[in-house]
Amino acid sequence: MALEAAQDSLADYFDGTSSRKRRVELRLGENLDIVEAGVAVATWPFDTIRRVDGPAHILRLASISALPLARIEVEDAAMIAAVVARCPSLDVGRGGPAQTWRIVFWSLAAACSIVGVVIYGIPYAAERLAPLVPDAVERRMGEAVAGQVRNIFGGTICDAPEGQAAFASLMEKIRTAGGIARPFDAQVLHSKVKNALALPGGRIFMLDGLLQVARSPDELAGILAHELGHLHHRHSMRMLIQTGGTSFLIGLLLGDITGSGAVIFATRTLLDASHSREAEQEADRFAAAVMQKLGRSPLPMAELLFRITGEGKLESKAVTIISSHPLTEDRLALMRKLDRPNTGPELLSATEWQALKAICGKN
Repeated sequence: MALEAAQDSLADYFDGTSSRKRRVELRLGENLDIVEAGVAVATWPFDTIRRVDGPAHILRLASISALPLARIEVEDAAMIAAVVARCPSLDVGRGGPAQTWRIVFWSLAAACSIVGVVIYGIPYAAERLAPLVPDAVERRMGEAVAGQVRNIFGGTICDAPEGQAAFASLMEKIRTAGGIARPFDAQVLHSKVKNALALPGGRIFMLDGLLQVARSPDELAGILAHELGHLHHRHSMRMLIQTGGTSFLIGLLLGDITGSGAVIFATRTLLDASHSREAEQEADRFAAAVMQKLGRSPLPMAELLFRITGEGKLESKAVTIISSHPLTEDRLALMRKLDRPNTGPELLSATEWQALKAICGKN
């Protein structure tokens, strides 16, 4: 239908069916008429018109009665003012201060939820899932990681027969006192790094650097009992699940845990990360209980750690037992509280102790 131009203004119109921009006239009457070449091509009731985001100098409009992608873009200031004055629902659904606050609130809620999952959810899941990992799966992971650990620290297992016999005797006494039924494998590695590691699947590595600074079998036994405590409570597997998150869990489910990526991740996690305060306390309590059952004091373990700390020399090649098992004041206070006079026999004879110290030969 042909119409006479009354109050008109040029605008750009997109009909919602194509991306072609059409130059049209706008006519304001009972409704907003969109006129092209003197013919009304569309009519938008004022109460259906909504503002759409656009450049600051352009009023971009849509209509809930038109096609979803239909748009009008108005640049003329007088026409913009006239349209705004006639459209009662122009900004319905765009929010305003209340909507802004709702967005801020839900954004903060989402951020808090993520933080909560990281701080509480993942550790909780790791604690519950670690005991469910089959022993065979954990052993395969431990074997793969053990190979990487040996490469990092030189790879040589100390095997002097007399030293091995003394070490096996000491570990058997600790195992019996700790009531450990699961099999484990403990070895001494030729390395100057002062460290002891508990790996998944029952692997314990004591490095010769730690052995050489120990002044008595009791000092060393406390450290080894602490590591057995980590194994007993499966702290290493908990750490891997907690640090690796969803991707590591999927790998466990699919059996893809000994690929190079998973092994490198697991090795770096176990060497670079520290056990949680709760894990360290559990391992400390385990070690203290073992030493007391043996009739020995747990305090020498703390004294060894304190002595290493006092040296203030952390090897750059890898973390030391200090960085992975920090000796905090509360831990030292606990060991002092649990200190008792020795009532049990010596853990190793003087001859056995000297053999153990020489297990790696000349350093």
